[in-house]
Amino acid sequence: MNKKTQDAVNGQIQAELYSAYLYLSMAAHAQNKNLKGFARWLTLQAKEEQGHAMKFFDHLVDRGTAVVLQTIQQPPAHFKSPTDIFEKVLEHEKKVTGLIHKLYALAVEEEDYPLQVLLQWFITEQVEEESNATEILEKLRLAGDKGMALIQMDKALGQRE
Repeated sequence: MNKKTQDAVNGQIQAELYSAYLYLSMAAHAQNKNLKGFARWLTLQAKEEQGHAMKFFDHLVDRGTAVVLQTIQQPPAHFKSPTDIFEKVLEHEKKVTGLIHKLYALAVEEEDYPLQVLLQWFITEQVEEESNATEILEKLRLAGDKGMALIQMDKALGQRE
């Protein structure tokens, strides 16, 4: 693995850890609003993002290259509504998709075949991430941020395994 791809993967580790940090912040906000189902969904999403960071971490270690952890920016702590949260979730997932695509293009350019294989998994994963966020956001837009529909959504999101 050359320095260019190594640096890019280290940057992706940072991006994945920021994702986890962002979702934990969203979970804390939801918890404070007594939306425990939303908080559970977001907390599990944060754990998933940590797992994504570790896939990149392990990839660098397995290839005998240096992991260089970078500063993680503080995420926002307050959100207007559950709809606002999921608008930001979808926006963020689209940003991560773009980062994965750029990293894949770099892996192709640099003929880094092992990284290309790893990134195939992430490309598929990002389709799922955006689909899940879109589905929840669309339901929130239909249901609104108050009333029985929100309570039902909170209950449904709390059942995520």
